[in-house]
Amino acid sequence: ISPFSALMTALAATVGTGNIVGVATAMVLGGPGALVWMWISAAFGISTKYAECALAGKYRRVNEKGEMCGGPMYTLKNKKLGSFLAVIFAIFTLMASFGIGNSAQGNSITTAVSSTFNVPKWIVGIILVICVGAVVIGGIKSISKVSSVLVPAMAVFYIIAGILVVCINYKNVPSGIANIFSMAFGAKPIAGGLVGTVTASMMNSMRYGIARGVFSNEAGLGSAAISAASATSNHHVKQGFINMCGTFIDTIIVCTITGLAIASSGVLGTTNADGKLLEGAELTIAAFETALGKAGAVFVTISIILFAFSTILGWEYNGEKALEFLFKKPIFCYIYRVVFSLLTYVGATATLGVVWSFSDIANGLMAIPNLIGLIALSGSLAKETKDYHNKLKDEKVKTK
Repeated sequence: ISPFSALMTALAATVGTGNIVGVATAMVLGGPGALVWMWISAAFGISTKYAECALAGKYRRVNEKGEMCGGPMYTLKNKKLGSFLAVIFAIFTLMASFGIGNSAQGNSITTAVSSTFNVPKWIVGIILVICVGAVVIGGIKSISKVSSVLVPAMAVFYIIAGILVVCINYKNVPSGIANIFSMAFGAKPIAGGLVGTVTASMMNSMRYGIARGVFSNEAGLGSAAISAASATSNHHVKQGFINMCGTFIDTIIVCTITGLAIASSGVLGTTNADGKLLEGAELTIAAFETALGKAGAVFVTISIILFAFSTILGWEYNGEKALEFLFKKPIFCYIYRVVFSLLTYVGATATLGVVWSFSDIANGLMAIPNLIGLIALSGSLAKETKDYHNKLKDEKVKTK
């Protein structure tokens, strides 16, 4: 697939509920300051995303069907103890595909739809299974075609709507930004409606900000490297540069829009009709409602559906490639596509806390072998990056 399609497939897996639900969850559990720690994690994440995607392009292979296969499992296989770490990474990726890539996304879709349109979760779950199955059966080309259209469109519309919310609530923006920075490095309560309050220490802000930041942009997990390896790029360093843009778009732009919309709306720390503190999708929906009314709730719900659906598609590909690495038989991939589609229903109807806890654990497990590989290969990649820059300079001189 083209380099652009590879980036969009990677973004499909990353631009998801973490940008809407994850940011809201982080700001409730870690306070508004969690947004600062999401930015900090993204700053480091840009470099790790570059490294893992560049290395994936260097060590990719062609399978029996003529498809490009790559990712941390192929990269790790080239180092001492690499075969063991490669297998471990592939297993963790399979686990994560059912957590961050499936259950968490499906759960967010059903929660948003049932809260906005009062549709039973089991009905939403069934519809989701059918839609996912219809796309993933076609493999990477089908997924990349949908992602290339869906991802840019949904990101642009969400950013425009988020900026509109911030502009309408412009009077609260200075105090909202002040709370974000003061609570990132300190602690104070933010009182909401009825008995709702949000209080978080610096450690909590750091914990949830980094956790939700990594959940959102997936830098360091190695997931984007799997789709990056399928790109028709003429140099692996070049593809690394293309894919590292994903972290910037995902966290620095999209997550910031959500965070500022919540901070400027005044709904953080408020409660719903049942007296429960607003969190997750409900909090983001409430933030958009303050400026756009019922249309804001509908828009956020539709955004969650599209963001989460694209993430499910992107992660199906990641899990499938991990399975292919482990068993090297196409029949297992076809079985996986069916099982993955059916298990979307389980995540869609499960309890929110269980789903997010499992997703966080799977994220952490994936990062361990991938980061070991990045550290081991950092010296050679740094040299190749410098050589690539020197080559570009030489070409520019010759052109002049």
